[in-house]
Amino acid sequence: MAESRRLQLRVGLLVVVGLALAVGFALFFTASRLGGSALVFETYVQESVQGLDVGAPVRYRGVAIGRVSFIGLVSAEYRRPEGEAFVGAFQLVLVRFAVDERRLGDVPSMQEAVKLGLRARIAAQGITGVNYLELDFVNPERFPPMEVPWGPEFPYVPAIPSTVAQVTSVAETLLQRLEQADIPEIISNVGRLITDLRAELDGGDLQRVLREAAALLAALRSATEGADVPQLAAELRALGTELRGAAEEARGAAADARALLGASEVRQTLGNVAAASAELRRAMQRLPASLTAIEQTLRTARGTSADLQVELLPLLRDLRATVANLRGTTEALRRSPSQAIFGAPPPQPQGRR
Repeated sequence: MAESRRLQLRVGLLVVVGLALAVGFALFFTASRLGGSALVFETYVQESVQGLDVGAPVRYRGVAIGRVSFIGLVSAEYRRPEGEAFVGAFQLVLVRFAVDERRLGDVPSMQEAVKLGLRARIAAQGITGVNYLELDFVNPERFPPMEVPWGPEFPYVPAIPSTVAQVTSVAETLLQRLEQADIPEIISNVGRLITDLRAELDGGDLQRVLREAAALLAALRSATEGADVPQLAAELRALGTELRGAAEEARGAAADARALLGASEVRQTLGNVAAASAELRRAMQRLPASLTAIEQTLRTARGTSADLQVELLPLLRDLRATVANLRGTTEALRRSPSQAIFGAPPPQPQGRR
């Protein structure tokens, strides 16, 4: 009886532990949907979502902030209106995900974040093939948001191609260009190029250039072999020693010059030179005004001398006439002094009638 009770107790404990584990797993996988602070968003993916399942993590730059809650087709969730063409928007895959608001912190609104470049893309987790949904900010001009012809049920986060999809797209574009390329013509051009190169090597300018280069290398090799390398190295070492000595002497001269400049007499002399330079600078600044004043004085003196010359010319003519009259009177008095007293005219000379 005791053994039966212990067996029943063990079975009961095993059942309770199993139920607790099941409830824990259920709460773990539905925490983002059952939490009252979860925000649901949706995005539309243009590529395959193979490896992305419901419950996959949603990460922002590696930090888990939520989980994928729904994966389906857009055409099943948003019905196409009657008569409207089955455009590419209805061929997308709808992915809804819940984000824990407590993990976001102080962030802008979803509309503002989308304008700033918030985008969703599928990313692979290692090499296991398991994918997750990654949120990140990209250049909004490079990846503009896609316009959809329906009203989203939840806030819409635009999606961008994953890295694998971008590599695949580039590879497909490269293959298309290779298919469009004229491979036979390219092979023919390569063959002609090889033929031309062979002709140049056989007897063209390229062969001559190669021959001259080989001769130059041979001359350099012979010159190197004939040179006395140890003596050249010794001369270079001696030259380095002389240069080092010259550098030491130059350093000593610079130190002496620095010490000389630091002496009090030199500082006083430099101060006097600086004061004299300042006085000379001030004198040079006053020189244009002095030259202008001298020029004005010379102009005034020139005008005054011209006026005096004009006034003195008549006086000089009158003075010259007066001097001539005085000279004639003096000559007459010298010949006949009595004329000045008696007033009679002097006798005429004998030789005149």
